[in-house]
Amino acid sequence: MTLSVEALGDTEIIMIRPFDAPRHLLWAALTDPSLVPRWLGAQGWQIVRCEIDLRVGGAWRFVSAGPGGALMAHGGIYREIVAEARLVFTESYDDQWVAGESLTTQILDEHAGRTTLTTVIRYSSREVRDVALRSPMERGVGEGFSRLDTVLANLTP
Repeated sequence: MTLSVEALGDTEIIMIRPFDAPRHLLWAALTDPSLVPRWLGAQGWQIVRCEIDLRVGGAWRFVSAGPGGALMAHGGIYREIVAEARLVFTESYDDQWVAGESLTTQILDEHAGRTTLTTVIRYSSREVRDVALRSPMERGVGEGFSRLDTVLANLTP
């Protein structure tokens, strides 16, 4: 399935991706610390630490190991949680490859057993957003979502 990534307004990116899975399974894959490491990240990167405190005000943190022993860590705070429908959280990277803190909103919309995940990321400025758009983020997200297809296919509805 195809990932759509576009600039939205001056400071946002919108990503839309359909999945052949019911909403409750996609929600689990996005929020269960035993499932996230099975799919999240670009090819060649693996989650080595996954912490999720899924409550408003709770923190999340992922550390990934990549080629040549490179490490990438990022995390944030959950601002809004509507089970199986909507997640809003902050995100910042330890190495600041994208400067400052962003705010991500994920919406899960199910129709006929298929769920569309819409992700809107708001950055602190147009310049920061443009850095993210020029990065390999789209490729990495797409590779992770391809693995997520396999994870979802193996979960029991």
